[in-house]
Amino acid sequence: MQASDLLAYATDISPAACCQLFYVLAAATVLAIAATPDSVQSLLTQYGARSSVGNGKDERAGNGFLIGAISRLTSVGKVPHSWFIHFYILSISCSIFWAVQFLQHGSIMEFIVRNQASSEESSMAISQVILAWFLMSFQGARRLYENVAILRPSSSKMWVIHWLLGAAFYFCTSIAVWIEGSRSIQSFERSFHNETPSFKTVIGVSMFLASWFMQYRCHSYLSRLKKYSLPEDGLFRYLVCPHYTCECTLYLSLAIVAAPKDQLYNRTLMCAVLFVAVNLGVTAKGTKKWYGEMFGLEKVQGKWRMIPGVF
Repeated sequence: MQASDLLAYATDISPAACCQLFYVLAAATVLAIAATPDSVQSLLTQYGARSSVGNGKDERAGNGFLIGAISRLTSVGKVPHSWFIHFYILSISCSIFWAVQFLQHGSIMEFIVRNQASSEESSMAISQVILAWFLMSFQGARRLYENVAILRPSSSKMWVIHWLLGAAFYFCTSIAVWIEGSRSIQSFERSFHNETPSFKTVIGVSMFLASWFMQYRCHSYLSRLKKYSLPEDGLFRYLVCPHYTCECTLYLSLAIVAAPKDQLYNRTLMCAVLFVAVNLGVTAKGTKKWYGEMFGLEKVQGKWRMIPGVF
């Protein structure tokens, strides 16, 4: 295939498809890392106390050179774990930016909408666009508040690649919540019509609010725990990482709320759910392993990692 053919093919990909491709490739990358030995995973995915889990075993097995090379690689570009706050600042900033673009028919949004609308089989209603944007903003605002006022500062560090991947996720998702409503945005004329919420919308919003509240409770509880102690109250009695469960449910509810006409869910946001579930699932697996080594396997033996009855 010639360069001109590749360029033509690339320009035929819709903005929604670009977002979907990002989520799928990011999830595949995380799965590939999850398939590596525990010591490699700990260097690539863990931070703080959990980063020490499993290193010695693989070194004794003859992987010392590999571990050393990866350790040197990940030691470059370490950033504070407190930089997680940047994700939520970025999320809110993007929500504000796209809101201004939407209200003023901004050229950047118009360009994206124009490239997407022609490929849409069906579109979200304008009310869905606004609702999905609002819910995403609501989540970003709460997470920012938690980072500023509730969560305790951490001295741990993470690889800069983690930070870049997180930032890319929130930037992409700020577009994903409205991109499949491009045809409605294109015909939007600054007028709003009262619409009776559909059953899907009621279910999706109810799921979102319940997950939003439960995740807040989980984070508040974790912030009150003594450092490196085992959480055992509330949903933590049944799940190792219920706050991750809530995160997956939050994005699943957004996919339902933002489902285009005659579709059960929003495909782009469902790809976001895939990435969130894979990414947090790998972390939840490591967390259960760490809890077992720190507090004894019997303490976590009967708990699901993240998804009740499944994982």
